[in-house]
Amino acid sequence: MKAKDFDKKFDQGKKDIVDDLDLSTARRANQDQKRINVDFPSWVVESLDREAARIGVTRQSIIKVWLVERLQAEAANKPLNGNAESRPAL
Repeated sequence: MKAKDFDKKFDQGKKDIVDDLDLSTARRANQDQKRINVDFPSWVVESLDREAARIGVTRQSIIKVWLVERLQAEAANKPLNGNAESRPAL
């Protein structure tokens, strides 16, 4: 199906346009995965594991969530926990 025909079908309010899509090749923008390695002191890993177990997620999940929260706070120019001096020494 040509894009013009697809757009026309969409604009007409057709409910079955999903059938015209090849979802096997669909990708979300800016969601490509990239593997990195990060070394942490053992006490950090142990703390991450305890917190992850407490809330029922994996270590990788909690790291991802916390990093995203921090990046969003930084992007909004908002200090984490309302404290501008809350940055840990790394």
